[in-house]
Amino acid sequence: MFRDRIHAGRLLAEELSAGHAERDDTLVLGIPRGGVVLANEVARRLSLPLDIIVTSKIGAPGNPEYAIGAVDPDGEVTPNPYAGYSLLELQQLAVPVHHKIESRLHLYRGMQEPLDLKGKTVILVDDGIATGLTVISAIAYLRRHGAHSIVVAVPVIAAGAAAIIRPEVDELVALEEPEVFYAVGQFYRHFDQVSDDEVLETL
Repeated sequence: MFRDRIHAGRLLAEELSAGHAERDDTLVLGIPRGGVVLANEVARRLSLPLDIIVTSKIGAPGNPEYAIGAVDPDGEVTPNPYAGYSLLELQQLAVPVHHKIESRLHLYRGMQEPLDLKGKTVILVDDGIATGLTVISAIAYLRRHGAHSIVVAVPVIAAGAAAIIRPEVDELVALEEPEVFYAVGQFYRHFDQVSDDEVLETL
């Protein structure tokens, strides 16, 4: 069990340090909000640039907690193949979700341009992965924008999600891969909500 996100980020940095520290061709992307706290620890300890990527699930009509897909900053949709929605339906449902992504990016970045991903090794950091749909969406975005190599780094990932994500990336660094997984927060002693203000302070 991890004490908090900072503790988990330090452990991830230790795991990543041998192959990725102080490299000119490598950058760290945190997934807001919680993932940015860990990504900051990784970037700081490995002396790497830090940026963010925002993806979001598309909730089912009438059951918003159930993810029927995910959308990335370009508005591209990643379907949940088990949800039974057509791509056209998902694209229509993705429109308001994409607007929220654009608003969050503007809040976090202001007028600052995102880091150039072309030819880079990208370390994608989150505080934990339960299903992996939004991470798969982020991976597709990174590939489309020219990332040379993608490393997904998390303290904990559900074994089922690991099986889905591992073939999609060049490296999956996970400190724990439990078979029994109810929620990311169960693996942290302190798992408080991270506010937008905290993300802005970190960036």
